[in-house]
Amino acid sequence: MPRRWLRVAAVQMHADDNVERNVRNIVDRLNTGARERVDVAAFHEGVLFGYCDRPDFWSNLDRSRIENAERQIVRACRENGIAAVVGSTHQDNGNRYNSLLVVDRDGTVRGRYGKIHLAGEQWFEPSQHLPIYSLCGVPCCFLICHDIRYPELVRLPAAAGAKVCFFCSCESSVTNEHKLSAYRAMPISRATENGIYVVMANAPADRTDIDRAGSSHGESKIIHPDGNVIVEAGMFSDEIVIRRLDLHEASRNIAMRAVNDVTCISGWMKEGVSFVDRGGA
Repeated sequence: MPRRWLRVAAVQMHADDNVERNVRNIVDRLNTGARERVDVAAFHEGVLFGYCDRPDFWSNLDRSRIENAERQIVRACRENGIAAVVGSTHQDNGNRYNSLLVVDRDGTVRGRYGKIHLAGEQWFEPSQHLPIYSLCGVPCCFLICHDIRYPELVRLPAAAGAKVCFFCSCESSVTNEHKLSAYRAMPISRATENGIYVVMANAPADRTDIDRAGSSHGESKIIHPDGNVIVEAGMFSDEIVIRRLDLHEASRNIAMRAVNDVTCISGWMKEGVSFVDRGGA
């Protein structure tokens, strides 16, 4: 029988370019989530490296620091029985990607989601992979920051079976007021235009350095498939927002209609769904 309930957390936490300190804080919050009976905890884009944009950081970064940190996260998931979606980075065939490490509650690494549409990051390559991964038995899809502007990255996985989208971001700072309305509207739209849940984990703003790289404007949130925000964090706060999702309400009905209704583009939509990698679902 398909799972009915999933308890999720959007973790909003401050991070910087100290990988070792960041992973200690991530593990601490996984421990907290486990005590709160969370099934899946999501962390923001690049949380493991503080979304650092300094060229010297990347030219001097010892890859083993990231690998060791990820091993600690995997161990914490296994020991606590909690799944995690964590902003990280990885290399494959000589290319570096801005990615999410996707770990199930038994410590199994389901895979990675790499950012597909970059926002000017010179130190990453765009990913060419659109996956669904199963977490706690629930098919999930993923977005990283600028990806939210491309609705097909949710529409196609939702039509292919995803019921929850984990959206991990480190958006512009709170001083970019002209962007804030769109930042709020887009994840809400992705939920309601597909009929699935969206769990958004965003970096908070930093009161001491408002435009610091690796900080954003907070407002991490969990969004119902009807588009209503169920719970939301503040702009500056270091906090965890938690809710239990009724998966029966993630009907995916709008996404399915976009594919199955007889329209002039239905064949094109069906072909698009074939690009989704459902091997991890």
